[in-house]
Amino acid sequence: MLFRAFRSRLATLINRIAYRITSLVTGKSKADELFHSYRQNKRSLRGWWEDKVDVNARYYRTIVTVWKTLVYGFVLFAVYIFSVETNFLWLMGSMPSVEDLQNPKVAQSSEIYTADGVMIGKFYTENRTPVPYKQISPNLVKALIATEDARFYRHSGIDYKAMASVAWGIVTGATDRGGGSTITQQLAKKLFKTRKSGARGLLGYVPGLSTLIYKTKEWLTAIKLERNFTKEEILTMYFNTVDYGNNTYGINTAAKSYFSKSPDSLNVQESAVLVGLQKATTTYNPIRNMKRSLERRNVVIDQMRKYGYLNAKQADSISALPIELKTKFETPYDGNANYFKNAVVDFVKKWGDENGYDLYTDGLKIYTTIDSRMQEDAEEAMTQKMKQLQRVFEDHWRNQNPWRDEQGNEITDFLPTVVKRTTKYRALAAKFPNSPDSVAFYLNKKDTMTVYDWKNSGEMTKYWSSMDSLDYYKRILRAGLMAMNPQTGQIRAWVGGLDYNYFKYDAVKQGKRQPGSTFKPFVYTAAIDDSTYNMNPCNEIVDKPFEKTYEEDGEEKVWKPRNATGSYTYAPMTLRRALAQSINSVTAELTDQIGAANVVRYAKKMGITTPLKAVPSIGLGPFDVSLYDMVAAYGVFANNGTYTQPILVTKIEDSNGKVIEEFQPEHRQAISEESAFLMLQMLRAGVEEAGGTSGSIRWRFNTTLNGNEMGGKTGTTSNNSDGWFMCVTRDLVVGAWVGGDDRSIHFRTTNLGEGAKTALPIVGAFLEKIYKDKSVEPGPFPKPSFKVSKTYNCPTQWAPAESDSLGIEGDSTPSKRSDEDDFLIGPPPIPLDTGRRN
Repeated sequence: MLFRAFRSRLATLINRIAYRITSLVTGKSKADELFHSYRQNKRSLRGWWEDKVDVNARYYRTIVTVWKTLVYGFVLFAVYIFSVETNFLWLMGSMPSVEDLQNPKVAQSSEIYTADGVMIGKFYTENRTPVPYKQISPNLVKALIATEDARFYRHSGIDYKAMASVAWGIVTGATDRGGGSTITQQLAKKLFKTRKSGARGLLGYVPGLSTLIYKTKEWLTAIKLERNFTKEEILTMYFNTVDYGNNTYGINTAAKSYFSKSPDSLNVQESAVLVGLQKATTTYNPIRNMKRSLERRNVVIDQMRKYGYLNAKQADSISALPIELKTKFETPYDGNANYFKNAVVDFVKKWGDENGYDLYTDGLKIYTTIDSRMQEDAEEAMTQKMKQLQRVFEDHWRNQNPWRDEQGNEITDFLPTVVKRTTKYRALAAKFPNSPDSVAFYLNKKDTMTVYDWKNSGEMTKYWSSMDSLDYYKRILRAGLMAMNPQTGQIRAWVGGLDYNYFKYDAVKQGKRQPGSTFKPFVYTAAIDDSTYNMNPCNEIVDKPFEKTYEEDGEEKVWKPRNATGSYTYAPMTLRRALAQSINSVTAELTDQIGAANVVRYAKKMGITTPLKAVPSIGLGPFDVSLYDMVAAYGVFANNGTYTQPILVTKIEDSNGKVIEEFQPEHRQAISEESAFLMLQMLRAGVEEAGGTSGSIRWRFNTTLNGNEMGGKTGTTSNNSDGWFMCVTRDLVVGAWVGGDDRSIHFRTTNLGEGAKTALPIVGAFLEKIYKDKSVEPGPFPKPSFKVSKTYNCPTQWAPAESDSLGIEGDSTPSKRSDEDDFLIGPPPIPLDTGRRN
């Protein structure tokens, strides 16, 4: 009776559902007509049936009940499967689409490559790099099948025998029956995340029913996977999808991370460890719990013996072996070029937002302009020269604090002021808003910490407080270097600091400092290129004191620059010689003649993007610029007057190796070809001619191979806060900056702090290394393809080298030098016959 009542209610429910579905599709009146016709036909069929069959027979009702139950059950099952497949009325949650099944997508690491094909970084949410089946060790396949799905090759996604065995185990209380999920079902769960909240639906929140629904989804998805893919393809997707712990996804990354091997070279015991991890990536992790990992590995080996993949002797001998790990977990900032990688990430993220790609999940292959050998040489040059310079800086200040005001007095509240800019201080201030004593207590509380070791270019452990650490780091000088091909705009080397792990601030593009005398070429370019003035390198201006009264923000000011030597020749001086020797008085007079606004205009035309004001001192570089902009602007001189926008990325491919986009730099004519040639000759004078501030790059470093020609300009700002050097060669423009983290941290003397002593050695060491490695072939500049209409060959005869500073200090070539000066400077230059080429 109870069963009959249930059957009746079920039939009523099915009829109502069918009626409502039909009403939605055809409309209520049509549905009424169809169901009325259905009832009439049903009565007619029943009459015919009763005429043919003895309805009073003994077993008639039992047979009819069984058949009706089977039919209704089948219909109900079909409706349930339909509802799961279609997420009917949003009850069941989403299922993978046909496209999802044919092109299953998992998060893949994006890889960054150098121009010469070296991978320098991977960025990801899940560190995964898929491999094909042929690169997966057979030991892995055997271990997985023996442990997870012994009948893998004999079922079509669902192992009914295993499910029956599990059910029987539940009934009898047996615990050794294993699980009923096949490898394909596990793949369906991992690949399409059938249990995630977005796939649950309304009924997915009902206890008990939710388990039935997501199990059904996994069964259906597994069957579809078996229809769309071969067994090998399913195994490949499984190994490339699963999580192996420690942010390690896919067998390729797991093999490298735990054993420093490729997945095709894993032996039996290593394969068993990784397969064993699938049961619980934390519990059986060999790094966190070696004992449990060993036990689980031996269970996998025993399963391989049970199913014939190993004999008893092999299983016993392998089980007796210890787990030998050789861990090497990847991070995005492994290796070098880390500051460059950050710039690439910013570029690709912006490009991805505009084009619908995700750097962290889409498995992009990003090919950059950097040259791995030149980058390595640049980082070595930076480390080598900054270590030497830091030693001199420490000896220079000895037991004194290097933070000084404009008058050279120590800034006594420097550290208490600077600490307020740190995240540690802000966190403590938020925690103790009304207790400055508590903030001070924790800032001065000592603890063990790892800090950068500039003496060994590594790290060291210290028992310091936060204030101790701040005091230490503020004494370390910072630096940046960038090298670019002026014709193509391709950035070949980018070093934004001493060590990315400890100094995140990028001195190439993020940092902006006063360029000092390296800004002077924009003044001379404007004078030569602008047809209004139409000057040439041999025009003369008297070297004498300069004074300018001007108004700024409604206030009258007087500007009186002086030469670095503090003296003047009071004689006419060619523009060529004035730039080569970095004479401030001539630059100031020239700026006044052509107008500060014109200098700003030319600086902007040539690539300076930071704010500039048309003030009388513009030619001496009083406004902050980036090293990135300066290198690009100097590229105009070596590229026939054409500005080429620096580029970091040449092309981006998708995970299948298909090129998505290729990138080309923007070009624009900034100055005439003749003006570029003339400026190149003037920059060469700073390197080759007597008294040139950049001359030491020729005699201190082996950079004159194969008749190599260079142009250069040094720069030093007030109080020696910033040291710059810009170098132009046939195929490269290289720039370097050196300075304290704060402008108040600097050398006290120009002898030590000018750009020729701080930044130039880094560039010189870099060029020396790349020429030795033959990363770039040295050589002379190409001859002009046009007739030069202006006079430019008016070389300076022998004269002492001038300083490049803004004149705050005294003469840069004193009669007596200290040992620390000799360490940096080396022997004095040999007089040159500047009338001939090098």
